[in-house]
Amino acid sequence: MTEQLPALRLEGIVKTFPGVRALDKVSFSVMPGEVHALMGENGAGKSTLMKVLGGIHQPDEGSIIVEETPVVMTSPLQAKGKGIVFIHQELSLAEELTVAENIYLGELPKKSFGRVDWKTLFDRTDAILAKLKVGFTARTRVGDLSIANQQMVEIARALTVDAKAVIFDEPTASLTDAEKVVLFDVIADLKTHGVGIIYISHRMEEIFRITDRISVLRDGQYRGTLTTAETGEDEITQLMIGRKLDLSRNASDHEIGDVALEVRNLSCGRLFKDISFEVRRGEVVGFYGLVGAGRTEIAETLFGLREPSRGQILLDGEETVIHSPADAIAKGISLVPEDRKGQGLVLGMNCRDNMTLPQVGDLKAGPFVAEGAEIAIFDQYRDKLDIRTPGWRQLVGNLSGGNQQKIVIGKWLSMHPKVLIVDEPTRGIDVGSKSEIHNLIRDLARQGYAVIVISSEMPEVLHVSDRIVAMYSGEIIRSFTSKEVTEDNLIQAISGITPDKAA
Repeated sequence: MTEQLPALRLEGIVKTFPGVRALDKVSFSVMPGEVHALMGENGAGKSTLMKVLGGIHQPDEGSIIVEETPVVMTSPLQAKGKGIVFIHQELSLAEELTVAENIYLGELPKKSFGRVDWKTLFDRTDAILAKLKVGFTARTRVGDLSIANQQMVEIARALTVDAKAVIFDEPTASLTDAEKVVLFDVIADLKTHGVGIIYISHRMEEIFRITDRISVLRDGQYRGTLTTAETGEDEITQLMIGRKLDLSRNASDHEIGDVALEVRNLSCGRLFKDISFEVRRGEVVGFYGLVGAGRTEIAETLFGLREPSRGQILLDGEETVIHSPADAIAKGISLVPEDRKGQGLVLGMNCRDNMTLPQVGDLKAGPFVAEGAEIAIFDQYRDKLDIRTPGWRQLVGNLSGGNQQKIVIGKWLSMHPKVLIVDEPTRGIDVGSKSEIHNLIRDLARQGYAVIVISSEMPEVLHVSDRIVAMYSGEIIRSFTSKEVTEDNLIQAISGITPDKAA
């Protein structure tokens, strides 16, 4: 019997950026019909390795071999032509174009004289979307879709070619539980057709649910490959970070103070209605619910990105009106947004300038910005958050997703807000950095900050919160203290089951 050959392999890949050896002689392979997880902390080299494979970066050394044929990938389009499809962690869509145009961008079907064959384009796209069971069509403008649905557009791209290998980079970060099931069905279908799947994720439950093998990178080096069925979370975590993690639930070890923020009967059109809650100094209030429950929209309203239709916002007991983010910042409310790339960062600017952007007007020495003060702020939060970068001059766009998120968090912490709202604080962040961010959130509470955490991950919201607000369809169903909440009653609440119905 002929031994099965890898769908693709990378041998001895080296990639260096200014001041950083991102990959150090890394080898990796995926077999036809295999789901192979690639794991490691942020900055370990996972995304860089896949960008080399996807034609985005050129390796300094090493080889890419597709079905035993050495190839050179000079662009994503060329990689796609070789059957390598990359579904990015960060969305890379043209918002003004339709779903169909985004999916077939660069290879639109043509008629005579170079005209686009729109009917064929839309028919092909709708056939793909039908497999994904989404609620939008080929003609939908991408900018009108939610982040979760935009992620499904990225996934749809993988179904347009005869793929040999598909790279999924944090594909479920923005997906609902129902959308995850559809994604896993798509992956299972690709697997039965002999497609090799490379799956990058920090979510252990997904890794152990759908993968066959797990390879680990640390500090740009290959650390080993394990069979999923023969290993466990502890072994993988230690291989990734070289230490054990304590992710048990935190209990408050300090006094909780006066009410910093009170919200009374706040409504915003059909997005949410009659929302009332309070956050005290030294307290972390977690908001938990399914995508579309209204959690992010509440945060955006408190930060002045949306106008409420009714209700009151009180800071330190006094009613306040917030018309814009500038109002919110001036009154001591800061928001770490869910979409760090689109809303939290200027990717073409360096780390220091991103960190100090909201307060640049206060850092002047005469008519000029005080560079020393900016660097001091950056250095303080780089150390505090363990941001991995060669220095402040590094462009934020060159950092890993986790380090980009830390820059956003540091930017708002440097403003010393009264109320800090953190929307999906560890989205796309590895387990080691998650622990650091969770500890940081608890430390902020100990320092007297009032913190709101919005998360789609139950372990996270249970771990960091003193109280948890459960939302369903734009309403608060129930609030829990950390002592009374359980996984069962929390799931019931976010499913719309009130205590009387549960009884």
